[in-house]
Amino acid sequence: MHVLEVKLVTKRFNDHGRPAVDAVSFRVEPGEIFGLLGPSGCGKTTTLRIIAGFERPDGGIVAIRGRNVTGLPPEKRKVGFVFQDYALFPHLSVIRNVMFAMRSVGAAQREQYARAFLCMVGLTDVDHRMPDQLSGGQQQRVALARALAAQPQLLLMDEPFSNLDAGLRDVTRREVRSLLKAQGLNAILVTHDQEEALSFCDRLAVMNQGRIEQVGTPEEVYHHPGTPFVAQFLGRANLLSGTANGDSAHTELGEIAIRPCVSGQVLLSLRPEHLSLVATDRAEGSGEITAREFRGHDVTYRVQYAGKAYIAHTEYTHSFFPGQLVHLVPREPAVVLRNTSAPLQTEETDSDQN
Repeated sequence: MHVLEVKLVTKRFNDHGRPAVDAVSFRVEPGEIFGLLGPSGCGKTTTLRIIAGFERPDGGIVAIRGRNVTGLPPEKRKVGFVFQDYALFPHLSVIRNVMFAMRSVGAAQREQYARAFLCMVGLTDVDHRMPDQLSGGQQQRVALARALAAQPQLLLMDEPFSNLDAGLRDVTRREVRSLLKAQGLNAILVTHDQEEALSFCDRLAVMNQGRIEQVGTPEEVYHHPGTPFVAQFLGRANLLSGTANGDSAHTELGEIAIRPCVSGQVLLSLRPEHLSLVATDRAEGSGEITAREFRGHDVTYRVQYAGKAYIAHTEYTHSFFPGQLVHLVPREPAVVLRNTSAPLQTEETDSDQN
């Protein structure tokens, strides 16, 4: 049984504009950490609030473990919620913040149980401190302990790491993921951070303007983007048009391999790390490096070729310089995207496309 099913959920905040959430559907499987990824204003937080019961949808169904909870208030849904600002009670100590969530536990046992949840998140020595005496990472873990103390069937997290500095964010993210997996907990993470979504989630949905554009594992969505938005939002991508004939297409880079096999006009995505640079002295058929960005483990180059800018990533051992002439050589097949200017005649099905 699915832990969560969201089916055709729609939400409008005014009668004339675009829906904030537009016919969104997805499922969360047992033990899964699911991500809602997208830019600010795409509808991901509204979707999370609908699941929690803080917002009522205009249409659609939210079901938790097969039970329709669309019309139920938040306290009847058995979900935990970790807010972006943690929402700890400033007048209560750490342990009393956690005890507050344990309404089903007898008063005599609440403190003992609360200490167990604090131990679970690695906070055994701050139980009597006030929230303003804690670091950001500690506050985040108290908020997580309080959410877990309610014994939710599903944990909802809205940008929970965004208020932490970069180093602490990485450490806390790993700790929280390990804890969720160790406890077998189901969770949904809302984030605009692509790296966070890729590293934290088992599967994710990429949202844009209220709609889900693609659902899949991080590897599927990154390596097989379905639309131009997904290709460019999840990492970087070179977009190029061409004419396809089976497993290859004629493009401005010449004849290149593509996937899946199609025929007709196509729009293609080619990741920067899938482009090799080959130095040349010939101006004909070559591009010129216009910028170089050293990133430690790799180097990013911007190349002007046939009036268009391309991005290529190479290993740090490769050394090119601005003004140098190079050939652009694809190392992997380009991915055929949806939303092309002409319908495609698909010759085979790629199971990774969504």
